[in-house]
Amino acid sequence: MNERSFEDYKLSDEIKRALVFLKYETPTEVQSEVIPRALENQDLIVKSQTGSGKTASFGIPLCEMIDWKKETPQALILTPTRELAVQVQEDVTAIGRVKRIRAMAVYGKESFSKQEEALERKTHIVVGTPGRVMDHIERGTLRIDEIKYLIIDEADEMLAMGFVTQVEAIIKKLPLNRVTMVFSATFPKAVEKLCHNYMKTPISIQIASTGITTSTIEHRVIEVNEAGKMSLLKNVTVVENPDSCIIFCRTKRNVDAVFKELERSNYSCEKIHGGIVQEDRFAVMEGFKMGNFRYLVATDVAARGIDVAKITLVINYDVPMEKESYVHRTGRTGRAGHNGKAITFATPSDSKTLKAIEAYIGFRIATREAATQQKVVVGKNAFEEKVSGRQKSQNTIQVQSNKDVMKLHFNGGKKKKLRAVDFVGTIAKLPGVTADDIGLITIQDELTYVDILNGRGSLVLQAMKEATIKGKKLKVSKAKRI
Repeated sequence: MNERSFEDYKLSDEIKRALVFLKYETPTEVQSEVIPRALENQDLIVKSQTGSGKTASFGIPLCEMIDWKKETPQALILTPTRELAVQVQEDVTAIGRVKRIRAMAVYGKESFSKQEEALERKTHIVVGTPGRVMDHIERGTLRIDEIKYLIIDEADEMLAMGFVTQVEAIIKKLPLNRVTMVFSATFPKAVEKLCHNYMKTPISIQIASTGITTSTIEHRVIEVNEAGKMSLLKNVTVVENPDSCIIFCRTKRNVDAVFKELERSNYSCEKIHGGIVQEDRFAVMEGFKMGNFRYLVATDVAARGIDVAKITLVINYDVPMEKESYVHRTGRTGRAGHNGKAITFATPSDSKTLKAIEAYIGFRIATREAATQQKVVVGKNAFEEKVSGRQKSQNTIQVQSNKDVMKLHFNGGKKKKLRAVDFVGTIAKLPGVTADDIGLITIQDELTYVDILNGRGSLVLQAMKEATIKGKKLKVSKAKRI
């Protein structure tokens, strides 16, 4: 199928208007293949990379086919992590906004009763992690008798995380007369078995014939001893000077150590891993999407759901243990048609794991020499200018185009141990304010500047005169431009 416009599909005016608002102009390959078949209620098995536009490929037909008048859920989307559940819920809500489709995310480590109360209201689509979805089904707080569509997103990751039993238990409770769509970057045997057991003559769609990884990503390996990784990381970031970068580590401990050293070196950075409380993880994710900091240090699972179009660099500080994880990590860059780069630090003990990854992705990753000290010195000025915040990151359309901005000045910064996540977490909770209303955050030793977007500046200014940030009462005022 070669449709090159959303006008070619049988979509309602409401959905078309939402797509125009979202600046969806030309369908991606996966959208061209999935949307027309999904609109015909066909079971689908879709092999597609992250960043290929797959959420919209099922979100658009779902929002089109949902009957707004019905009060109970008609579609269930299963995701492996809370972060991805929230991301998918936000994307589906944006697609169905004109049609007034209500999508809700349910996941663990959040108040069950709060979710129960929300589910009592009209809800068209439920997005959730298997454990919490099963809890709601068993307690009767999630009605499933009207479910017509089941989407299993990132199936390989879901099963790798040990959710296969819960996923199967959920499927067995759903109505038999339903449409099932499975999306996965890879298809290990467990995923194939799941599809074979619970789908009706599914159509198989495989995207990116060039291989498991997309052609928009440049892959490189730099050989290094364990003790030399931190020094190498700093040199690579200076030479590459990315606008937006994720640094992947195998363990929470490594994430903490790398983040601590980068923060000490004045990098604009944050961290995310399973040991960080859910509320802070969401605030970190929102801040990264909005471009409030450039470097995110993360474990594999915790970074799920981060969908930033212009991540220019992924660094594998540690080689991933699972070959599938390499695909998922590097798929965070080179998204939506943009070019990206993936650099992996490999120690001598990583040689066997690296060979397994190369066999899996179908090509040898070229080795690159570490940058010379001369190159690092040459790149230092541009790097320090970007780190200082004078050259602003622009990850989202909202930040790029918004003219109605008020810059606020707070009399606290690094010396009071304040971070971007603290400002995002506090301001986003104010009545009438969301994370989308927060722009660039520049934290200095004694003060912080925060851009407030969408005309919310006066509201935030007044509210923050009474609020505290990380338990600290700060003076806030409208800032002169810096």
